[in-house]
Amino acid sequence: MPAITLTINNDLISARQGQTLLEVAREHGIEIPTLCHLDGLEAMGGCRLCLVELQGTPRPVPSCVTKAAEGMVVITHSDKLVEYRKMLVELLLAERTHTCSICVQNNNCELQILAARLGIDHVRFDYLHQQLPMDASRERFALDHNRCVLCLRCVRVCDAVEGAHTWDVRGRGSTSRIVADLDRPWGTSTSCTDCGKCVQLCPTGALFKKGATVGEMKKERSFLNRILERRRLAAQGGTP
Repeated sequence: MPAITLTINNDLISARQGQTLLEVAREHGIEIPTLCHLDGLEAMGGCRLCLVELQGTPRPVPSCVTKAAEGMVVITHSDKLVEYRKMLVELLLAERTHTCSICVQNNNCELQILAARLGIDHVRFDYLHQQLPMDASRERFALDHNRCVLCLRCVRVCDAVEGAHTWDVRGRGSTSRIVADLDRPWGTSTSCTDCGKCVQLCPTGALFKKGATVGEMKKERSFLNRILERRRLAAQGGTP
């Protein structure tokens, strides 16, 4: 692919045409926080944690869906961006119920890790305390809406990788919920293949394996590496 050059954090960097700003940054050792994004899944720019400043653009842009272009001047870390990211994580913590000490994902939670890295030691916003239900009707897995951050990883992996499209979203804003088979109990779903991919990709304790201890709730995502390898071969004209 044709090479392009752009400036990130005052450094001149080469990239391949078609790459996103997030891909370019990470390829050059510049870490940008994300929550909804995961390599191997289609990017959606939902969590907005990967916002970067782009010269000539009045407001920050999501780096996971913004293509790198020749001559771009990008800032990935500034006081304003750090404040944006802290506010977004605090809002996520306030919207649902994230009590880490009693969560099966404790110490393996991406939201928890993000909060620690951003130095969040308190939340400035009022907690909603929605007290949402839990769906434990599936034999092996369960869904706790209280810990869902609506990253939609489960929806995307079920649709694009497993091909079942069990999961979808109902409602809008703070009333949004992940639902199975047009809002029926997960245990009665006829489309779910029980593969567990959605559980492995969930960044929090919203989707979890029943009976698992905290130490056992480590995610296994190697199947995404195979998808990335097939895409790489296809891009190079090889056999996917």
